[in-house]
Parts: sequence; C-alpha cells; structure tokens
Amino acid sequence: MHKRHFIILVGVILGLITLGIFVNRKFFTIGGMERVNILILGKSGAGHAGPDLTDTLILASVALNKPEISLISIPRDLWIPEIRAKINSAYYWGGTELADSLVEKITGQSVDYTLVINFSGFKDIVDALGGVNVDVANSFTDNLYPIAGKENDLCDGGKELKCRYETIRFEKGVNFMDGTTALKFVRSRNGDNNENTDIAREMRQQKVISAIKNKILSYQTLLNPVKLIRFWKVASSSIETDLDFSSIAVLGKRFLIAGENVHSLAIPDGILISPPKSQKYNNQYVFVPKAGDWNELQGWIKDLIK
Repeated sequence: MHKRHFIILVGVILGLITLGIFVNRKFFTIGGMERVNILILGKSGAGHAGPDLTDTLILASVALNKPEISLISIPRDLWIPEIRAKINSAYYWGGTELADSLVEKITGQSVDYTLVINFSGFKDIVDALGGVNVDVANSFTDNLYPIAGKENDLCDGGKELKCRYETIRFEKGVNFMDGTTALKFVRSRNGDNNENTDIAREMRQQKVISAIKNKILSYQTLLNPVKLIRFWKVASSSIETDLDFSSIAVLGKRFLIAGENVHSLAIPDGILISPPKSQKYNNQYVFVPKAGDWNELQGWIKDLIK
C-alpha cells in the first residue's frame, strides 16, 4: 500500500461520529485477527543530528476482542546483527519495510501498520492541541540538555562547552506542557534521579503519547472546530502512515473502548544485557539478548498480550 500522510485525529473523530453506524468488518475478521499491531516510530527530523534515526520505537498492540491496548517500548540501542547496527537506524537504511521486518523478527509479532512521527513537528502538534497535561513520575534535573543550533559552538574557548547546554527541571505530578516543554521532557538524556536511562526515556515518551491521546479525545478538542483545523494543518506534515481511512476509524473506537486499559510497558531487566564495547558492535553502547536469541523476549511479549 502506498505510504501517505494521514491525520490520526481526523480518523479518531470520524470513528466517534460513526460509532454504532460504521464498522469495517473485514478489519475485525480477516484471518481470525484478535489483535492489530502498529509500529510507532519517532524520528528527529530536519535540523537535528541523524534526522532519520528513529530513537522512539513503540509496538502498539490493540486488542479487538477486549478493551485493552499495550504500548511496548523497544530500546533504540538494540543491536541487530543483520544490519550490523542499532535498530534505530533500520528506518534510515530501509524505510518502514526494513523497520517492520526487523521488529517482527525480534518480537515474534506481526506489524500490521506503521506510523512515523517527525519530532520536528512534534512541538507544533502539542501546541495545536493547546498543550497537554503529563503525569510526571519522578522529579528530575538535566543540566546538559542540548540547545538546538549550538552543537558546534566553541563557547569562546570554554573547555566544558557550557554554552551548548541548558538546564531543565520537571517536578513529580501532573505538569501542563506546551510543545517546547513536552519535547524537552521526551528527549532529555542526562537527568538525575535515575532519569538518564533509555528505559526512563521510553516511559516518558509513553507518558506524553498518553497525554496527547487524552487531549485528542477530550470534549474540549472534539467540540472545538478551530482547534481541530489547526491540528489538521500541523499534523499533516508530521505523520506518515499506511493506515487506511476506515482502519483509523475502527482504531479510534478501540482507543475509546480501552479507556484506562492502555498499558505502557518496557522490557524487564534480565532479558537484555549491555555487553562491553567492542569491534563486534562497532564500539558502540548496545543491548543484546542475554540468552543469545530473541526467544525469551518473544515469550515475554506473547504472555503479555494473549
């Protein structure tokens, strides 16, 4: 199916409008499907280093026979022997086709659809919604958040290159965030209070995704045509997907039915390990399966979403 831009919000709204009127039966019954899996990829986009590296990878598994959705984060540093690189470079090397096939291989789950979000437009998407309320799990401070455009600034000869960074802080609890703040929250890599790990970053990304979902489905958004049109214009240039129109409507219904049963999940400790840097891994920090194959990870996911 030809890749093209779609506006997820529009699909959700039309799903709401057509509740009880329209259901794409083929979507539910083809091959006896009980779940639909959507690979969500977030790339940096123009103006950032590695614009086509997908540092956000989430497998969204949507149950069709019960009200449940699982969001499974896949570490960007997962080493993939087939391409001799981390999984976050799969989209760069082979687009969604390669990314889909590799995620299927490591998870043991089919990827039915793919959605690519360009984080260059992420800020504008959040702002188009009027900001979002994010439930921050841990307070943290990051003194080394990079300032866009200053990556090569010599800071007048200062050895610590402090001019390249700013300090950002977040307090535990519900925080209202505009687009700029939300982007900093999901991209921070050097926070204290154990917020400097890839797992912590993945969980923050899922927090914002949940906040965006809640804002989209709120009456304040659904009943505000000005906000909807503004979101339409912004998101159309930031989202790429192969979801067709009717499937988006059905998925919108599933998100509504799921309600609070949308679970954000990270791969538990012990399944993956970080081996010493070596030529085998291009001298990079990576994750590999502790057992030497993907069977344990696949088993964990299978038990999780059955």
